[in-house]
Amino acid sequence: MSGAAGGWWRRKTTPAKVETYTRWSFHFFALIEVTAIGLPVFGQAGAALASLLMALVVVHALLCAVTASRALDWTRGRREQPVRLLWALVTATYVIAVVALVLRRHGSGPDLDAAVAGVFTGVQSFGAGTMTLGVRNRRRVLSLVAGFACGAGAVSLPLGYPVPAALLTALVVFLGSAFLAVTAIFSVWLLDAVYELDEARETRARLAVAEERLRFGRDLHDVLGRNLAVIALKSELAVQLARRERPEAVDQMIEVQRIAQESQREVRDVVRGYREADLGTELAGAQGVLTAAGVACEVTGDAAGLPAEVQSALGWVVREATTNVLRHGDAGRCTVGLRVREGSVVLTVQNDGVVARGDAGPSRDGGSGLAGLRERLAVVDGTLEAGPVGADGFRVVASVPLSDRTTPETSVSGVTS
Repeated sequence: MSGAAGGWWRRKTTPAKVETYTRWSFHFFALIEVTAIGLPVFGQAGAALASLLMALVVVHALLCAVTASRALDWTRGRREQPVRLLWALVTATYVIAVVALVLRRHGSGPDLDAAVAGVFTGVQSFGAGTMTLGVRNRRRVLSLVAGFACGAGAVSLPLGYPVPAALLTALVVFLGSAFLAVTAIFSVWLLDAVYELDEARETRARLAVAEERLRFGRDLHDVLGRNLAVIALKSELAVQLARRERPEAVDQMIEVQRIAQESQREVRDVVRGYREADLGTELAGAQGVLTAAGVACEVTGDAAGLPAEVQSALGWVVREATTNVLRHGDAGRCTVGLRVREGSVVLTVQNDGVVARGDAGPSRDGGSGLAGLRERLAVVDGTLEAGPVGADGFRVVASVPLSDRTTPETSVSGVTS
């Protein structure tokens, strides 16, 4: 049972965890209200009056919990502002406060005044503090807190409280409601900040991908732009010469054919360079992208001296693993290690923050997933292992033998960060 609960918590993203914590904190305030205000009345008033006061406090605490939940949904933009519920809470708060003062005249107990005063000031403090979740403007929050404090003093005077006691009651309500209001405002601010940071992190990741696409587009434009312009001009010239039945048209078309073949070769070189990325470039790129996305990334090892085909295969592993750390996980830390061990080069990519499926490593779909990476590694006799590690981690390990290839001139043991 505890494992299922822990899995439920780990599957949540960081903003969802903060939101759950915030919601249950305000629900816990309802329990605090019942415990701090409702329970003491049983030792201060008679059994019948204490039971009635306790029932009123419980009803008010439940209404505060519901209002807090709806108000938090409103702050996240999931529902409209709970105006009716806020007015219902105001009405219930003052009704319960006035009823408590009225019951003071008709009840009995060893410390009846303390019981009534606790209920009177407590429900107003918790009511005002909860209502601040449903407003945004700071002036409105201050007006709400001051209004409850003034209302507490104004209501207590006609019901028999002397002026000093009424002023003290107003001060207690003001301080209590102000403390809860500040707590509510800070909680909402923190929740909004966490969501905004998470959105910024996703935006940075998308921008990194977009930048790579733009780079590839610029490379293609540089290769094809000039050649296509030359082909268009020479083709137009060949048409004009052919209409005049001049033999130079053939020479122009031969030149067009040569330029087209050269363009085709250059495009293949660009695509091959994109598909067979240098491992050192991929390691630096992975660290840059993950750091920009808010993931603490540590890269150890140096790809210098490794055979080109080995670098190409391992570069694909780095690229695919990095993409999936951003896409499928909620990672806070990722380590990438490259080392030569017993005649083989081993690449390890490990991250935490695996959520939902537990497979923040490369996806299990065809070409670009685990199967595709294994096919690329098989060309260089390499192997790939991927799976969860620890409570919320995922690790990808790619190994390529070097016995039949040129051994790197330098040991792959440098450290970059």
